[in-house]
Amino acid sequence: MKPRIKLAETKTDSGRALALYEQDGAFSINYAGQELMHSKASASEKLLGKIGGELLPHEVPSRLLIGGLGLGYTLAAALETAPENATIEIIELAPEVIDWNRTHLKELNGTALDDPRVQIQIADATAIIRKAEPESYDCLLLDVDNGPVAMVQQGNANLYSKSGVRTLKSVLKPGGHAIFWSAGPDEKFSKRLEQAGFQVKAIPAKTHEGAKRAAYRLYQATKR
Repeated sequence: MKPRIKLAETKTDSGRALALYEQDGAFSINYAGQELMHSKASASEKLLGKIGGELLPHEVPSRLLIGGLGLGYTLAAALETAPENATIEIIELAPEVIDWNRTHLKELNGTALDDPRVQIQIADATAIIRKAEPESYDCLLLDVDNGPVAMVQQGNANLYSKSGVRTLKSVLKPGGHAIFWSAGPDEKFSKRLEQAGFQVKAIPAKTHEGAKRAAYRLYQATKR
Protein backbone atom coordinates (compact mmCIF):
# COMPACT_ATOMS: atom_id res chain seq x y z
CA MET A 1 0.00 0.00 0.00
CA LYS A 2 1.25 3.44 -0.88
CA PRO A 3 2.02 5.85 1.97
CA ARG A 4 -0.47 8.50 3.02
CA ILE A 5 0.60 11.99 1.97
CA LYS A 6 -0.44 15.22 3.66
CA LEU A 7 -1.30 17.63 0.85
CA ALA A 8 -2.31 20.65 2.89
CA GLU A 9 -3.12 21.78 6.43
CA THR A 10 -4.73 24.74 8.15
CA LYS A 11 -5.78 25.70 11.65
CA THR A 12 -9.40 26.10 12.71
CA ASP A 13 -10.59 28.81 15.09
CA SER A 14 -10.10 26.32 17.90
CA GLY A 15 -6.42 26.10 17.02
CA ARG A 16 -6.62 22.46 15.94
CA ALA A 17 -5.40 21.17 12.61
CA LEU A 18 -7.62 20.55 9.59
CA ALA A 19 -5.65 18.55 7.02
CA LEU A 20 -6.11 17.10 3.55
CA TYR A 21 -4.54 13.71 2.80
CA GLU A 22 -4.10 11.57 -0.31
CA GLN A 23 -3.37 7.86 -0.40
CA ASP A 24 -3.29 5.81 -3.56
CA GLY A 25 -5.72 8.11 -5.36
CA ALA A 26 -8.15 8.49 -2.44
CA PHE A 27 -8.60 11.68 -0.42
CA SER A 28 -9.60 12.43 3.15
CA ILE A 29 -10.01 15.44 5.40
CA ASN A 30 -8.99 15.06 9.04
CA TYR A 31 -9.64 17.24 12.06
CA ALA A 32 -7.31 17.02 15.06
CA GLY A 33 -6.09 13.67 13.76
CA GLN A 34 -9.58 12.21 13.33
CA GLU A 35 -11.02 11.50 9.89
CA LEU A 36 -14.05 13.65 9.00
CA MET A 37 -14.64 12.42 5.45
CA HIS A 38 -13.11 10.10 2.85
CA SER A 39 -13.58 9.93 -0.89
CA LYS A 40 -14.19 6.18 -0.75
CA ALA A 41 -16.97 6.65 1.81
CA SER A 42 -19.03 9.29 0.04
CA ALA A 43 -22.35 7.55 -0.66
CA SER A 44 -24.25 9.48 2.04
CA GLU A 45 -22.97 12.86 0.80
CA LYS A 46 -24.02 11.98 -2.74
CA LEU A 47 -27.46 10.90 -1.54
CA LEU A 48 -27.85 14.16 0.38
CA GLY A 49 -27.14 16.22 -2.73
CA LYS A 50 -29.27 14.05 -5.01
CA ILE A 51 -32.35 14.34 -2.81
CA GLY A 52 -31.86 18.07 -2.32
CA GLY A 53 -31.66 18.75 -6.04
CA GLU A 54 -34.69 16.58 -6.77
CA LEU A 55 -36.83 18.44 -4.24
CA LEU A 56 -36.36 21.83 -5.90
CA PRO A 57 -39.28 23.19 -7.95
CA HIS A 58 -38.75 23.41 -11.71
CA GLU A 59 -41.47 25.87 -12.64
CA VAL A 60 -39.94 28.85 -10.77
CA PRO A 61 -36.39 29.89 -9.77
CA SER A 62 -35.31 28.20 -6.55
CA ARG A 63 -32.64 28.54 -3.86
CA LEU A 64 -30.70 25.71 -2.29
CA LEU A 65 -28.18 26.25 0.51
CA ILE A 66 -25.46 23.70 1.22
CA GLY A 67 -23.77 24.07 4.58
CA GLY A 68 -20.22 22.73 4.21
CA LEU A 69 -18.33 21.87 1.02
CA GLY A 70 -16.10 19.04 2.22
CA LEU A 71 -14.86 16.95 -0.71
CA GLY A 72 -17.57 18.38 -2.97
CA TYR A 73 -19.74 15.28 -3.37
CA THR A 74 -22.96 16.87 -2.09
CA LEU A 75 -22.57 19.85 -4.41
CA ALA A 76 -21.78 17.68 -7.45
CA ALA A 77 -24.78 15.42 -6.80
CA ALA A 78 -27.12 18.39 -6.27
CA LEU A 79 -26.05 19.92 -9.57
CA GLU A 80 -26.93 16.70 -11.38
CA THR A 81 -30.56 16.78 -10.21
CA ALA A 82 -31.22 20.50 -9.67
CA PRO A 83 -33.07 22.47 -12.38
CA GLU A 84 -31.23 24.99 -14.54
CA ASN A 85 -33.02 27.92 -12.90
CA ALA A 86 -31.78 27.00 -9.41
CA THR A 87 -29.25 28.94 -7.36
CA ILE A 88 -27.05 26.77 -5.19
CA GLU A 89 -25.26 28.55 -2.37
CA ILE A 90 -22.20 26.90 -0.84
CA ILE A 91 -21.42 28.15 2.67
CA GLU A 92 -17.97 27.02 3.81
CA LEU A 93 -16.25 28.27 6.94
CA ALA A 94 -12.68 27.40 5.94
CA PRO A 95 -11.46 29.19 2.78
CA GLU A 96 -8.73 26.59 2.51
CA VAL A 97 -11.34 23.90 1.82
CA ILE A 98 -12.52 25.91 -1.18
CA ASP A 99 -8.91 26.21 -2.35
CA TRP A 100 -8.31 22.48 -1.88
CA ASN A 101 -11.35 21.68 -4.04
CA ARG A 102 -10.08 23.95 -6.80
CA THR A 103 -6.54 22.54 -6.70
CA HIS A 104 -5.81 19.16 -5.10
CA LEU A 105 -9.41 17.96 -5.56
CA LYS A 106 -10.11 19.49 -8.96
CA GLU A 107 -10.39 16.11 -10.68
CA LEU A 108 -12.62 14.81 -7.87
CA ASN A 109 -15.46 17.36 -7.71
CA GLY A 110 -13.65 20.67 -7.88
CA THR A 111 -15.00 21.72 -11.27
CA ALA A 112 -18.53 21.79 -9.77
CA LEU A 113 -17.61 25.13 -8.21
CA ASP A 114 -17.47 26.62 -11.71
CA ASP A 115 -21.09 25.80 -12.50
CA PRO A 116 -22.96 29.10 -13.16
CA ARG A 117 -25.67 28.06 -10.70
CA VAL A 118 -23.18 28.01 -7.82
CA GLN A 119 -22.52 30.90 -5.44
CA ILE A 120 -19.79 30.61 -2.80
CA GLN A 121 -19.62 32.31 0.58
CA ILE A 122 -16.77 31.94 3.06
CA ALA A 123 -18.79 32.13 6.25
CA ASP A 124 -20.38 30.30 9.15
CA ALA A 125 -23.51 28.57 7.84
CA THR A 126 -25.28 29.18 11.14
CA ALA A 127 -24.69 32.92 10.91
CA ILE A 128 -25.83 33.07 7.27
CA ILE A 129 -29.05 31.23 8.06
CA ARG A 130 -29.80 33.47 11.03
CA LYS A 131 -29.43 36.57 8.84
CA ALA A 132 -31.53 35.19 5.99
CA GLU A 133 -34.89 36.71 5.12
CA PRO A 134 -37.96 34.71 6.17
CA GLU A 135 -39.17 32.14 3.61
CA SER A 136 -36.17 32.69 1.32
CA TYR A 137 -34.97 29.11 0.70
CA ASP A 138 -36.57 26.10 -0.95
CA CYS A 139 -34.09 23.64 0.54
CA LEU A 140 -31.27 23.54 3.08
CA LEU A 141 -28.68 20.74 3.00
CA LEU A 142 -26.79 20.68 6.27
CA ASP A 143 -23.70 18.51 6.47
CA VAL A 144 -22.18 20.79 9.07
CA ASP A 145 -19.60 19.37 11.46
CA ASN A 146 -20.67 15.87 12.53
CA GLY A 147 -24.41 16.36 12.36
CA PRO A 148 -26.46 17.02 15.52
CA VAL A 149 -23.41 16.16 17.64
CA ALA A 150 -20.92 18.98 16.94
CA MET A 151 -17.34 17.82 16.54
CA VAL A 152 -15.22 20.60 15.02
CA GLN A 153 -16.91 23.72 16.38
CA GLN A 154 -19.09 23.57 19.46
CA GLY A 155 -20.98 26.59 18.15
CA ASN A 156 -22.33 24.39 15.35
CA ALA A 157 -24.48 22.63 17.94
CA ASN A 158 -26.68 25.73 18.03
CA LEU A 159 -27.86 24.91 14.52
CA TYR A 160 -29.47 21.73 15.82
CA SER A 161 -30.89 23.20 19.04
CA LYS A 162 -34.58 24.05 19.58
CA SER A 163 -33.97 27.69 18.68
CA GLY A 164 -31.77 26.72 15.73
CA VAL A 165 -34.44 24.39 14.32
CA ARG A 166 -37.05 27.15 14.63
CA THR A 167 -34.75 29.51 12.74
CA LEU A 168 -34.27 26.96 9.98
CA LYS A 169 -38.02 26.60 9.67
CA SER A 170 -38.50 30.35 9.43
CA VAL A 171 -36.13 30.76 6.46
CA LEU A 172 -37.78 27.96 4.47
CA LYS A 173 -40.57 28.65 2.03
CA PRO A 174 -43.89 26.88 2.69
CA GLY A 175 -43.39 23.24 1.76
CA GLY A 176 -39.61 23.71 1.82
CA HIS A 177 -37.17 21.12 3.12
CA ALA A 178 -34.18 20.96 5.44
CA ILE A 179 -32.12 17.79 5.16
CA PHE A 180 -29.59 17.01 7.87
CA TRP A 181 -26.68 14.57 7.65
CA SER A 182 -26.21 12.59 10.85
CA ALA A 183 -23.48 10.14 11.81
CA GLY A 184 -26.21 7.78 13.05
CA PRO A 185 -29.79 7.53 14.29
CA ASP A 186 -30.73 10.43 16.57
CA GLU A 187 -34.25 10.06 17.94
CA LYS A 188 -33.92 13.11 20.18
CA PHE A 189 -33.09 15.30 17.19
CA SER A 190 -35.93 13.80 15.14
CA LYS A 191 -38.32 14.56 18.01
CA ARG A 192 -36.99 18.12 18.20
CA LEU A 193 -37.80 18.61 14.52
CA GLU A 194 -41.31 17.26 14.97
CA GLN A 195 -41.92 19.52 17.98
CA ALA A 196 -40.93 22.49 15.81
CA GLY A 197 -43.72 21.57 13.40
CA PHE A 198 -41.74 19.73 10.73
CA GLN A 199 -42.86 16.56 9.02
CA VAL A 200 -39.83 14.29 9.50
CA LYS A 201 -38.53 11.42 7.42
CA ALA A 202 -35.45 9.42 8.45
CA ILE A 203 -33.55 8.16 5.41
CA PRO A 204 -30.92 5.42 5.88
CA ALA A 205 -27.65 6.25 4.14
CA LYS A 206 -24.76 3.93 3.40
CA THR A 207 -21.11 4.73 3.96
CA HIS A 208 -20.21 3.52 0.47
CA GLU A 209 -22.20 2.11 -2.43
CA GLY A 210 -21.32 -1.52 -1.72
CA ALA A 211 -22.08 -1.42 2.01
CA LYS A 212 -24.52 -4.07 3.27
CA ARG A 213 -26.12 -1.78 5.84
CA ALA A 214 -26.80 1.92 6.30
CA ALA A 215 -24.63 3.38 9.04
CA TYR A 216 -25.73 7.01 8.67
CA ARG A 217 -29.05 8.87 8.62
CA LEU A 218 -30.42 11.77 6.63
CA TYR A 219 -33.25 13.58 8.38
CA GLN A 220 -35.58 15.24 5.90
CA ALA A 221 -37.67 17.90 7.61
CA THR A 222 -40.49 19.36 5.54
CA LYS A 223 -42.15 22.64 6.51
CA ARG A 224 -45.88 22.05 6.79
